[in-house]
Parts: sequence; structure tokens; C-alpha cells
Amino acid sequence: MTNISKRRSFLKAGFLCSAVIIMDGCSVFGVTTSRKTIATLQNDLFPKAKELGINTSNYISIIMHHSRINEEDKLFLKNGVKWLNETAVEMYKETYTKLPAASRQKVLTAISKTQWGESWMHNMMTYIFEAMLGDPIYGGNNGKAGWKWLAFSGGEPRPTKVYL
Repeated sequence: MTNISKRRSFLKAGFLCSAVIIMDGCSVFGVTTSRKTIATLQNDLFPKAKELGINTSNYISIIMHHSRINEEDKLFLKNGVKWLNETAVEMYKETYTKLPAASRQKVLTAISKTQWGESWMHNMMTYIFEAMLGDPIYGGNNGKAGWKWLAFSGGEPRPTKVYL
């Protein structure tokens, strides 16, 4: 593995743990993490996920390393987290995760009216449902909670390792 490949892998691995720097005009407004934003977003878009113990952020970490997800799509996911927080700052002078639920819903309504927001939220809902309904080996469907909720038994044979 070349040094450039190692650096790219390191940067990809750090996506969910890395800081998202929110700008307010020309100055830094605040800092949050992608993991915290995605966890909050998951609960806002599909509250049942929290009740079931679904963990979309673990699943998205796998997505960010998946060889079949193109770099443009991965960049869009990263940028969406940043843009969501920037929209929250524009509207309420707070990052998305620090807002009360009603204000977060207004932010989601606002971004859903933009082309990027509608597309990004569609992608996030897709990943939430993939995390909830996928095999537990992928880190989202903890304890087969999504399957139990739907009274579904997973297909056989089940994977024995995560396929990237």
C-alpha cells in the first residue's frame, strides 16, 4: 500500500470521529462531529430507530469504507453533514445537534426544499433502513432488532464477515 493510499484510508476512517467545522460568514462558528450529527438526524428522520437500538452511524462508517460506494457519493454524505449544520447555524445560530427537536424539524423542512437536501435526506433514509434491515454483522441492526420489529427472520446463509 502506498503512502497516499494509507493517508486516504486514514482520512476515510476518521470521517465519523472527525470534527465538522461550521463557518458563520468568515469566522469559525462551532464544531461538532459527524457521528453526533448522524445519530441525532437518524432519530429525527426515523424515531423508531432509537427505540429499536439501531445504530446508523456504525453502518455509515462501513459505507464510507465500502469499495463499491464511489468517492463522489462519500463526499456528498460528508458535505451533507456540514451543510445541515450550516443551515442550522443560519436559521438558529446553533449547530444541528444543539437545537431542540422542533427547531431541528424546521431545519429538515428547510433543507428538504433544496435539491441537495432532498437528495441527501433520501440517501440518509436509505442508509437508516439498510442499517435497520441489514444483517447484524454490519453494525446497525443490533440484536436483530429491525428484523424482530418486522417479524422477519434473516436469509440463510448469513454472512460470516463484513464484505467490503
